[in-house]
Amino acid sequence: MPKKVPYLDEQRIERDAAALLAEFQQARGVVITRQVPIEDIVEKHLKLGIEFDDMHRLLNHPRLGPGRDPDILGAMFFDERRIVIDESLDPEENPSMEGRYRFTLAHEGGGHWRLHRHLFVRDPEQVSFFNEPATPSIVCRSSQAKAPIEWQADFYASCLLMPRKFVMAAWDEMFPDRKPRVLQPRTPINHPFVEVPRFDCQIGDHDCSETDDNVLYRIARPLAEQFLVSPIAMRIRLEKLGLLHRTVPLQRLLSDGS
Repeated sequence: MPKKVPYLDEQRIERDAAALLAEFQQARGVVITRQVPIEDIVEKHLKLGIEFDDMHRLLNHPRLGPGRDPDILGAMFFDERRIVIDESLDPEENPSMEGRYRFTLAHEGGGHWRLHRHLFVRDPEQVSFFNEPATPSIVCRSSQAKAPIEWQADFYASCLLMPRKFVMAAWDEMFPDRKPRVLQPRTPINHPFVEVPRFDCQIGDHDCSETDDNVLYRIARPLAEQFLVSPIAMRIRLEKLGLLHRTVPLQRLLSDGS
């Protein structure tokens, strides 16, 4: 069962992520404009160790099934200042997982370390007299991604790896008109956004039209490559920043009709 955490609003989480990035830049004398050096931030600035292991074997937790993605992506050991990430995300062994690895590292070393470590302070009097293996303070499971503690760490990671001002600048470069994009409505309506059409095709009896997610990924992918994150992470960030919309926001329709 995930630990209960106090409510944190998005602005507070985003401010702390921006503060961490500023601390790192000042301490190291560097200027970051796109790809955030998350390994350096975690290892050199926060002084946390990074390890890879088979998390399901380590924690004696069966995998969901053969060939399935791991449910456990990482774990945080606060007392040992150590992060362990599932070996399937090792970018040296699996280069295609680099974006997911970076996000997991930002989730653990950014989100959990900055937001939650004070909630796991260990009582110094509770010392084991046996050489028991260390147990993780937090185990991050895909199946528990909606738990508040995991959502907070996820949002922190997105703010840290895709800072608002950097994403806005990249968007303006990609789209000089600087306007948000919206999926082309099935029924024409008046709105201030630029519509993104779906590629529709029919092969025999099969509909090969693009799904909404695929259209959004088509927009997000070039920016994901710039920031070295996964297309899904960039798509979610763009939607959160109001740059990508699945439908025209209701409040805009109401305001335009008034």
